[in-house]
Amino acid sequence: MKLRVLGCSGGIGGCLRTTAMLVDDDVLIDAGTGVGELSIVELAAIDHVFVTHSHMDHIAFIPFLVDTVGGMRSRPLVVHAIPATLDILRAHVFNWKIWPDFSEIPSPEHPYLRFEPVHVGVRVELGARTITPVPANHVVPAVGYHVDSGRQSLVFTGDTTTNDELWKIVNEIENLRYLIIETAFCNRERDLAIASKHLCPSMLAEELAKLTRQPDVYITHLKPGELELIMHEIDECAGAYSPIMLRNNHVFEL
Repeated sequence: MKLRVLGCSGGIGGCLRTTAMLVDDDVLIDAGTGVGELSIVELAAIDHVFVTHSHMDHIAFIPFLVDTVGGMRSRPLVVHAIPATLDILRAHVFNWKIWPDFSEIPSPEHPYLRFEPVHVGVRVELGARTITPVPANHVVPAVGYHVDSGRQSLVFTGDTTTNDELWKIVNEIENLRYLIIETAFCNRERDLAIASKHLCPSMLAEELAKLTRQPDVYITHLKPGELELIMHEIDECAGAYSPIMLRNNHVFEL
């Protein structure tokens, strides 16, 4: 199994793209602007989108994806998310005002889009792969995802702040190889990180201190314009964990 990073920034500009990760050829974890890097053929091959939460930088390209390739596919695109997130998508995106409701197009019996609820701790099996929602602590209902090939696994925290429930689960994953965790703000913006339920480097260090496994740690969701500062502060606060800044087109093999 391979996971390719299409976007991992907290914003846009130049080569920066917001969160989207492609698992093999057929599964997306979030669908931010990074999805726009894919060709039409690649887009048409996507069968599943697992959404962490409803914020625009994580869902922006779901409407364009289904609109672009819905008619090219023989079955619906399945959007997986916790029920609260699905409710937000239905009410505020696929509502015929912001975007057509593709769960009814071309007909309710044969739609281009299908919503499928997921729940924390309940695995979704896709062949030999499993994708399991894990707890996140954000300003809207949110989860992260544990992606497991059976041989090795990866945890993506999604957008989160201090989150003791996450570490209880992560520390029980025996085959954990990679941890992708957000750090959106620099230390001088700690108050903003707390208010918006993100992390800054000092908070990241406090969270990683709860980790008893030894995965490779990658940092995602850095705010544009502060990349170097945030990573410098992470090295100072949490350098013992050898964190690496996540970049577009990084490929994890599991």
